[in-house]
Amino acid sequence: MSPCPSVSLFLVFFLTVLHAASADGGNTSIIHETCKKCAQEDPNVGYKFCVASLESNPMSHCADLRGLGLISIKLLRHNVTETRSYVKKLLKSKKTDPFIKACLQDCLELYTDAVLTLEEATRAYKVERYEEANVDLSSVMDAPTTCEDGFAEKGAASPLAERNKDAFRLSALALSIVTMLSRSSH
Repeated sequence: MSPCPSVSLFLVFFLTVLHAASADGGNTSIIHETCKKCAQEDPNVGYKFCVASLESNPMSHCADLRGLGLISIKLLRHNVTETRSYVKKLLKSKKTDPFIKACLQDCLELYTDAVLTLEEATRAYKVERYEEANVDLSSVMDAPTTCEDGFAEKGAASPLAERNKDAFRLSALALSIVTMLSRSSH
């Protein structure tokens, strides 16, 4: 299966912003410090993934930890929304195997719920109800895992493997930052 054009465009944008940030000497120390701490505290957060993800948003270069938390939630929401749209597209295909179609339908429900839960997480986050945001983000983190498990049960290759992996890692990143903020607000 060939990569989706929007994913390719996002990757080009992602790398361009990353290069521009390096070239302009942007304020990346908070990003690197945050990612180092996240990677140390959570095995699901890779340092390089964290840095690349946060630096993909131009606003991250002037953000504090709270701003990075909101950026991480927005990155996750973008991923979840795009994945949901991609699943809908796959479900329209007449060539899709019935078992795969059933798994995709389950994934669509999971990602639809995740979009709504992320709206709640964002609202809670903005008013500094970090424990509430944490619960919502944990729920979202389960969606890609549960989606992937559906394909694995029958030994089928998941057409969403990379997207699920990214959603899981972005969830872990957002959770890690929210947990840091939660500890510092007590």
